[in-house]
Amino acid sequence: MTPTPTDQPNVTALLREYALPSPLGFGQELAPIMYRADYVNGTWQAGQLIPFGEVNINPAATCVQFGQQCFEGMKAYKVAHKRPALFRPEANFARFARSATRLSMPPPSPEVFADALSQLVTAFEAFIPSGSGQSLYLRPTLLGLDNTFAVKSSERFCFLLLASPSDAYYGDPIKVMIERTHSRAAKGGTGAEKVGGNYAGSLLATGRCIDAGFDQPLWLDAATHSEVEELSGMNFMAVINDELHTPALSGTILPGVTRDSIIRIADSMDIRVVERTIPIADLLTDIINGSCSELFSCGTAAIICPISEIGDEDGARMALPETGKMATHLKKALLDIQEGRAVDPLDWTIAATDASGLLARLS
Repeated sequence: MTPTPTDQPNVTALLREYALPSPLGFGQELAPIMYRADYVNGTWQAGQLIPFGEVNINPAATCVQFGQQCFEGMKAYKVAHKRPALFRPEANFARFARSATRLSMPPPSPEVFADALSQLVTAFEAFIPSGSGQSLYLRPTLLGLDNTFAVKSSERFCFLLLASPSDAYYGDPIKVMIERTHSRAAKGGTGAEKVGGNYAGSLLATGRCIDAGFDQPLWLDAATHSEVEELSGMNFMAVINDELHTPALSGTILPGVTRDSIIRIADSMDIRVVERTIPIADLLTDIINGSCSELFSCGTAAIICPISEIGDEDGARMALPETGKMATHLKKALLDIQEGRAVDPLDWTIAATDASGLLARLS
């Protein structure tokens, strides 16, 4: 694919007039530009940078009527890097492709995805925040456009790359409440894909737990409501007898890029990692008897977030004896790589301006 010029007059003018707000928050400030490419007649067309704005979508489109859409969450960092760097973009691209395929959509080609990342991040480079924990949050999004009430896949699709200069999702430890009524995902469903319906189905429980004084629900398995799975937007980890325990991927849990990175970093630090089924009853017992000293969540947006308290529907609340001891250690190691302060032994980062190198990783 021939790269699309980035010096369109309207895009250039928007960037010339742009200034970062303060404070940033997470996902509140949207970059004034975005990238769009369309899939028409069985082929991905060349994409381009355009002004950020509303997208003209028929209200009968499959993305509206049937939820035929998926997205990703990734970041560009510019803290200690000379040029903005992407972290494991090939992992996000692979998961995006799996999500698209699961919802009967054509994934964008490696050329389109690489072009979108390179163009947008390069154009917006001057405005990428440089404080530790800050980044340019990137949201690749795929939408089905055909307007039909017949339950079938669209034949036209729109790929967008949106950007948001952001702080971390949570700045302080969070409190979680066990969700024992509703389910996030069932085997054979879309729990392992990053699709909008998973998050829409979590909103009622999230609202209830916030009303009860918590931040996020802790989801259990759909079949028995007895096994820990994840939070609404983050994977879950527990420190038990100085080991790092996390629910094993089972097809109902999102395979987080941050989750996998933490597991590999912990292994390099000789921290034993145990991926297994975690019964909620056993976890609560381990907290009570002191075997479980620490809980934390992880994800691209949140990075690593300690959990200070876990609550139950009967009103019981348990504070964790340690808040962030191992989590802080792992978060520093992860951010040091992402933000360019440490050696990157696994070659996880790549300059977003390196368009050809980026394409080679995705191909």
